[in-house]
Amino acid sequence: MLKVTVDLDVCQDHGQCVFAAPDVFTLDENGRLAYVESPGEALRADAEDAADVCPLQAIRVEG
Repeated sequence: MLKVTVDLDVCQDHGQCVFAAPDVFTLDENGRLAYVESPGEALRADAEDAADVCPLQAIRVEG
């Protein structure tokens, strides 16, 4: 099962993940990152792309 985690202590809400995987990551009304923890296998490539583009490498994709 695909699992996405974000270290929110490291994340600075740059939003690059939102552009890479908008079905997994969003910025809320306060500009803070929100994400789907178990997005489903169909979104694996997008989630991995988001992890790759994160400037602080705060995203982990497992499973």
